[in-house]
Amino acid sequence: MGKGKVRLTNQGPYVLLDNGLVRLTILKPQGYLTGIKYGGMDNILDFKSNESNRGYWDINWNLLGGQDRYQSVNGAEYSVIHNSNDKLEISFRSSYDSSNEATKLPLSFDIRYILSSGVSGFHCYAIYERPAGSPAFDLAQTRMVFKLRRDKFHYMAITDEKQRVMPMPEDLLPDRGKQRIVPESVLLVNPINPDLKGEVDDKYQYSMDNKDGGVHGWIGSGPIIEFWVIFPSNEFRNGGPTKQNLTVHTGPTCLAMFHGTHYIGDDILAQFREGEAWRKVFGPFFVYLNSTSNVSDAYNLWNDAKNQRLLEEAAWPYGFVSSPYYLNTKERGSTTGRLFVQDRFVSESLIPAKKAYVGLSTARTEGAWQIESKDYQFWVETDSNGNFTIKNVIPGVYGLHGWVPGFIGDYLDNILVTISVGSETQQGNLTYVPIRDGPTIWEIGFPDRTAIGSYVPDVNPMYVNKLFVNSPEKFRQYGLWDRYTDVHPESDQSFTIGISDFKKDWFFAHVDRRVADKYTPSIWTTKFILNSVTNGTYKLRLAIASATRSDLQVYVNDMNEEYMVFQVMNLGADNAVCRHGIHGLYRLFSVDISLSLLLKGDNSMFLVQARGGDALCGILYDYLRLEAPASSANSKQLEEL
Repeated sequence: MGKGKVRLTNQGPYVLLDNGLVRLTILKPQGYLTGIKYGGMDNILDFKSNESNRGYWDINWNLLGGQDRYQSVNGAEYSVIHNSNDKLEISFRSSYDSSNEATKLPLSFDIRYILSSGVSGFHCYAIYERPAGSPAFDLAQTRMVFKLRRDKFHYMAITDEKQRVMPMPEDLLPDRGKQRIVPESVLLVNPINPDLKGEVDDKYQYSMDNKDGGVHGWIGSGPIIEFWVIFPSNEFRNGGPTKQNLTVHTGPTCLAMFHGTHYIGDDILAQFREGEAWRKVFGPFFVYLNSTSNVSDAYNLWNDAKNQRLLEEAAWPYGFVSSPYYLNTKERGSTTGRLFVQDRFVSESLIPAKKAYVGLSTARTEGAWQIESKDYQFWVETDSNGNFTIKNVIPGVYGLHGWVPGFIGDYLDNILVTISVGSETQQGNLTYVPIRDGPTIWEIGFPDRTAIGSYVPDVNPMYVNKLFVNSPEKFRQYGLWDRYTDVHPESDQSFTIGISDFKKDWFFAHVDRRVADKYTPSIWTTKFILNSVTNGTYKLRLAIASATRSDLQVYVNDMNEEYMVFQVMNLGADNAVCRHGIHGLYRLFSVDISLSLLLKGDNSMFLVQARGGDALCGILYDYLRLEAPASSANSKQLEEL
């Protein structure tokens, strides 16, 4: 068969899609991808696994008030959507049956595969549809999973820096690995590859922000074949650009994550009310395959995959998708504008929002895009002058959201944006006014919604992952929460404004202190001097990059109850500490501090992690700022200090 044509063949319970470069074998009517033939390898997928466990969609969900449930997503009806010399698109559909609604997931599915002529790979997507009148339920996670041949694929690549030889799946079993306090973390005590002995492997170490990913995969040997998952867009993924998702992990497993709760918690569940109708297209994403006969060219295949990602992004939205629910370029609209920041204590003039993130989301409150999970989101980064153009937006009514590195909080325009077919909506000049009452007395950190820049300790040599040694992502190492006590063996952290160095003296996570084999509350002290105090209310701006099961209390100058100015209990479910993240769900608190609590001269503020007994609870601070009262006289006075 020539490479210019595609061919569909039914072979018993299977359907085969072949374009001369790639051949897919799919089980019908379920839609399980059981085989990928490419580059001289009869099957790239793990043919020793069950046919339902090689290339498949799955979902985590629960009925209202019920237990979490997991199931594979499979079709019940197979059909050919498009069949020509240039393209094949096939469907595996399953319709919701309300007669068994007490146990059945109230969704209909349509899983699609597209194979085109001359293309070294294939596209996958799925249409999830919830019929009107369905019972209430929560959608927690859905994805497509690829299990590759464990005898061939040993090397993974996520970024230029994050590439490595991975453990074998047997290395995670009790006779070769020792599970740590975090179930997914395994210390390799007797791995098949002795070079990995003494390392810790954890799938969360390879997580990526949506905005920073786009291509990840595996490199196989004998022959050298590379398998890549490429996201041409993130519009169909929940949680916006900062949402962190799994990519690859020991298996060898390659994931296409669409919807999940990782690094956020249940706040990001898609909660559907009784009777609520819904439809969403997840994808398409692209599985790209490339190969070489020359071992020295293997790294060039990674560069080729990155270039292919750029080509896929440029081609988005695709023009070859047959579903009417997937909208092409002509069926979409766009919006343009320019964002400024107004902070009179930084500049008398408007400040162009340089390298800010601006996006459209159906969320209607500031920052709520982080937990929006039902609809599509469209994000771009502004240029150095604050200009932005958001293209290829699905028609609808959206909130215009954003945030600007260097400034706290979330921007939300006070006018909703309506996108219609073929429209180009002009937003003009927009101004974000970050919350602020008075001038800065002191600040700790840099407001970028992460804890990057604070002190991340070296990993305990017993739990090293060599990939993150001398890496800007050293926070990905296992067990860093225990290093807090190693860094401060006698007493808790104390930070003095004007003397201490944020990069060296501010531990990246406010965790419990380890005392013997127990974990006890910890108290962080910030010392500062006020040359004078002024009538009015002082403000503490407390920007939190992540929180997990934390009881946070803030005291000023004394630990008695009357000196407590802030308290929040059981804050967060991000799990960023144990899942090796540097941020989770961003939160901003504003705390009033009465003049009566402050002193002329030496002062102290106490941040208390009041929950004990939890090794993995913790708060990652993005930025702290103490503001003087909002009076012009006070502003002038402070400028002269």
